[in-house]
Amino acid sequence: MSAEPIRVVVTGAAGQIAYSLLYMVAKGDVFGPNQPLILHLLDIPPMMGVLEGVVMELDDCALPLLVRVVPTADPAVAFKDVDAAFLVGAMPRKQGMERKDLLSANVKIFKVQGEALDKYAKKDVKVLVVGNPANTNALVCSHYAPSIPKENFTAMTRLDQNRAQAQIAGRLGVGITKVKNVIIWGNHSATQVPDARNASVEVNGAVKTVPEAVADDEFLKQQFLETVQKRGAAVIAARKMSSAMSAAKAASDHMRDWFAGTRDGEYVSMGVISDGSYGAPKDIVFSFPVQIQNRQWKIVQGLSVDEFTRGKLDITAKELLEEKEEAMAVCAAD
Repeated sequence: MSAEPIRVVVTGAAGQIAYSLLYMVAKGDVFGPNQPLILHLLDIPPMMGVLEGVVMELDDCALPLLVRVVPTADPAVAFKDVDAAFLVGAMPRKQGMERKDLLSANVKIFKVQGEALDKYAKKDVKVLVVGNPANTNALVCSHYAPSIPKENFTAMTRLDQNRAQAQIAGRLGVGITKVKNVIIWGNHSATQVPDARNASVEVNGAVKTVPEAVADDEFLKQQFLETVQKRGAAVIAARKMSSAMSAAKAASDHMRDWFAGTRDGEYVSMGVISDGSYGAPKDIVFSFPVQIQNRQWKIVQGLSVDEFTRGKLDITAKELLEEKEEAMAVCAAD
């Protein structure tokens, strides 16, 4: 076991997603089976009682890698010397709430967290934003942490990728590991663009492109696309609560790949700061296919984007530019 524990902060630690995520992190699914860790758990003062119960449960799991748990409502304590940050806590969208109301409430949360990261975290901290609107929250957080590289702030679109992969595997009747390189482009919202055109699948020992194997272009353009785009809403309708277990698993997958790297010839989707690749506007957090080595992600270049997908990319980019404008206006007014 590596002697030095790493410090990992999870915000919204008394919430639903964190309840599944904390166990995955603490038992070694994310940072490896030999990496001890100290968990910093941040939530708001009214949730401290619930958080106490979560800490008791973590104790009762008797996990060998978990050195210590630090529950707190103080960002200065939560972000002190952290190596990795899961920013899960955010104001949830309530009925009758406009997107801009949600944006306004969350911009303020992520401004405070960005400032705390800037002041207290390690400069090479890896930050994953899960709380919605995730892409724009990541952008705001990075804006208020100027001493930390912009590349260290990412937004989660891995849940969408996992959903898309599962849809293709289900359609073709193959195991989930047989489907590779499904992409999510753009925003983690209903405008996201699930794209299986560059993906491959192994069927009966033979590797084919997903479009070849599915042999139904309309399915890829309609049912597949819409199922993935609306999956979050479908879960809420069925469960009367938003995705939690699957969101935690996706956050775990995202951070694991960031620390451990991607496999040769494979890529994953992450919301990262745009450099203008694939015609996306620069300086927004946009989901791209990336490959990761030595904890550094790189956008995969040279993939084919057909006219249909291109049109969808423009729609999601427009939404992200509008969100950025609204967010920066809220920041400026503060």
